[in-house]
Amino acid sequence: MLRRLATGAAALALAALGVVGLGQAPAFAAPNFQVPFKCGVTVTAATFSGHNPANSVDFQKSGITGMPVLASAAGTVTRVANEGDTSYGRWIELDHGSGWRTRYAHLSTQSVSVGQKVSLGAKIGTAGATGGVTGPHLHYEQRQNGTVVKAKLNGVAVPYFGKTSFTSKNNCSGNPYTPTEVCGSGYSVINSKALSSAGTVYLLYNASNKNNCVVTLKSTSLGKATPTSAFLEVKGKQRATDSGDFTYYAGPVRKEAGATCVKWGGSVGSNSYESPFEHCS
Repeated sequence: MLRRLATGAAALALAALGVVGLGQAPAFAAPNFQVPFKCGVTVTAATFSGHNPANSVDFQKSGITGMPVLASAAGTVTRVANEGDTSYGRWIELDHGSGWRTRYAHLSTQSVSVGQKVSLGAKIGTAGATGGVTGPHLHYEQRQNGTVVKAKLNGVAVPYFGKTSFTSKNNCSGNPYTPTEVCGSGYSVINSKALSSAGTVYLLYNASNKNNCVVTLKSTSLGKATPTSAFLEVKGKQRATDSGDFTYYAGPVRKEAGATCVKWGGSVGSNSYESPFEHCS
């Protein structure tokens, strides 16, 4: 599950070991791209062989003309162009950092300008049928270092080739992740602690493997890498911590505990929490 923009340290370390080839740009984790429409809107993501460029997605929906098109991740506007009745027609490109960009084409209107910084879920235009199209839809691309890659929406890979319905979670209630999504199947929340208004740290348990899991979900600066942490300590064993500049969450930190007491907690910015040893049975 993708959760953060890489800081670059790991990539530089691999390069020093010769893992990244000469002249080859290191790969960075993608932002958690969202469906580029308002929360709750269901659209059809159409992919097909021969699409130009390859791996593009056409979002289709009855009455799509004039619907607000939203930024699928926070970024900076790099292109606001108009090709007239050919190609993309009216289109916009956003730069999300670390080589990642998105494009939105065949727009009926554009409401941003080059150099403008936009947040996740910000309106950038409206869908339409400008350019070389036979009907209204939103042409969408996720690009890494200039190459269009197969799209993912909220961590879910868009199927190729076919038509698949996606319901937007874009800017629905803040963080698009849940603690159970982060920790995985079989985990249930058994405790949580709010970190003021900055986020919440969760303790989960999986009865099938007797593992605890801790994750800290951010509530502010979503889509932007900021200091966030999560830790889990089983009594008598070394503490495990996940700490860094994360866009949506820290963790998951998992350890087998069973009937052994655990200490858990985390932080978002200057807001932190550390539990006593508890949940001993």
